[in-house]
Amino acid sequence: MKFVYFTHSLASCWNHGNAHFLRGVLRELILLGHAVEVYEPADAWSLANLLKDHGETGLAAFRRAYPELSSVVYDRDIDLAAILEDAEVVIVHEWNEPWLVSAIGALRRRGARFTLLFHDTHHRAVSDPGAMRAYDLESYDGILAFGEALAEVYRAWGWGGRVFVWHEAADTRLFRPPEEEEERAGLVWIGNWGDEERSEELERFLLRPSRRVGLSLDIFGVRYPEHALEKLQAYGARYRGWLPNAEAPHVFARHLATVHVPRRFYVDRLPGIPTIRVFEALACGIPLVSAPWRDTEGLFRPGEDFLVARDEDEMVRHLRALKEDPELRAALAANGSAAIHARHTCAHRASELVACIDAIRSNSLAEVTA
Repeated sequence: MKFVYFTHSLASCWNHGNAHFLRGVLRELILLGHAVEVYEPADAWSLANLLKDHGETGLAAFRRAYPELSSVVYDRDIDLAAILEDAEVVIVHEWNEPWLVSAIGALRRRGARFTLLFHDTHHRAVSDPGAMRAYDLESYDGILAFGEALAEVYRAWGWGGRVFVWHEAADTRLFRPPEEEEERAGLVWIGNWGDEERSEELERFLLRPSRRVGLSLDIFGVRYPEHALEKLQAYGARYRGWLPNAEAPHVFARHLATVHVPRRFYVDRLPGIPTIRVFEALACGIPLVSAPWRDTEGLFRPGEDFLVARDEDEMVRHLRALKEDPELRAALAANGSAAIHARHTCAHRASELVACIDAIRSNSLAEVTA
């Protein structure tokens, strides 16, 4: 099949976590023998910020890790009918402009034969539902939602059986344990400060516990305002700035453990949806401790694949145990990696996507012949 994916950016992962998963799953589709084309807008804010901060060198890690992937940059003059003439599957990510979402839907409504899917990997369906309801999805064949809680929102909006749960996953061709162990020390946290969605939680489950246990802490990410940087400095954390996602496995390999601090919407409104960093960290075989998070879909085995801290004191106890117990670290690393390889690789998701498309086409055929 020929897949065409419209993303915010394939080239840049600056504050754009969907790029992690997209790269891995598109590579798997290519390896399955499918054709893949990717389109991204000329004014993508993620790429603009990356180039402003790091120039072309900021793209080097992506290009080294994914030589088979590239994207076409478009503007409002794009001839969608021409580029989609031979497409068999078109997927539009939710972080695209409404005009594009509508224009591709209009092609489908006028008889284009491709299967058209909308891919949602964010919390805006609950944090800003008005903005999401404004998208013109009338002619789309289905929704790819990155968790059951999000899928339920779309079902309530009338999508019924045309919603498919399509979790993110780890690209295990890139994210894997190191071939040779090197000396590990301290904690690492890779994540963006963002919009104050978890600033209190970061202090309670990361900054204070690491200091109480006496573990050094390296922090990577972007969008850290001055007051956040001052807070990191006050706790003795070392802010390292932006990290190309393709370099994350090397960083994980140098640290004893990492911590997952979910944003509030994924705790309160969309439970059961882990961020891409959970999949990637476990794939790399680094022990992980999570702030409170309900694995409502049974994706993992909390307590075996990773540890869960219900409050600050429990986080301190877990981090102290990891610091002092190499056997515990080894068991968590092995269990977490095994869980990813059993169920949560980009290869799994590529196969799931093909199955979703087959299901949509089978249902459409049944409706036509009924």
